[in-house]
Amino acid sequence: MRTLGLDEAGRGAVLGPLVVGAFLVEDAELERLRATGVTDSKLLSAARREALIEPLGTIGRWAVEPIEPAQIDDGNLNTLEEDAFVRLILSLRPDRVIIDAPCNPRGIPAFCKRLLGRLDYAPALVVEPKADLNHLPCGAASVFAKVHRDRALRELGPGALLGSGYPSDPITRAWIQGFLSRGEALPSAVRRRWGTIGALQQQSLFG
Repeated sequence: MRTLGLDEAGRGAVLGPLVVGAFLVEDAELERLRATGVTDSKLLSAARREALIEPLGTIGRWAVEPIEPAQIDDGNLNTLEEDAFVRLILSLRPDRVIIDAPCNPRGIPAFCKRLLGRLDYAPALVVEPKADLNHLPCGAASVFAKVHRDRALRELGPGALLGSGYPSDPITRAWIQGFLSRGEALPSAVRRRWGTIGALQQQSLFG
């Protein structure tokens, strides 16, 4: 039995990509996977996440699908993420799929029906909140998603200037505000359709 975990990093961010991570593992390797200490990436330090990449790669197959800010601005985030799920499932063709729920629990049945309707076969499907904490393959997927997103942010500049990339982070807001205050074009890494950008633009005009 081959199980595929799917999770994402950066869904609510205003800066950088949303990254969907995938990790495929044979049932016979689950104890090795458990021994790595892998879990929800939010519970691990950045150094620990990076250190897990190599050992996880010897236990199962992994893949990431980055969804860039321009795609998010031009499309629908839910649809883009679902498209990535479909591509990863069809590419890796697991027997079972476990997904950290990308929607409100009430929306899970409709999400499952829609997802299975887009596949050319019928894997067992588990979609639940906190799957990255409760299922090892999902935890591994979350690590690959978070590491890839963190690396993408580091390419933009030092973390001390950028912050986490989330709208609640004052460092991130100040970094974006700097471009607006100087009358400069926003970098391509910024999701321009986010409400945060409109609020910051108002501050620049009337602040």
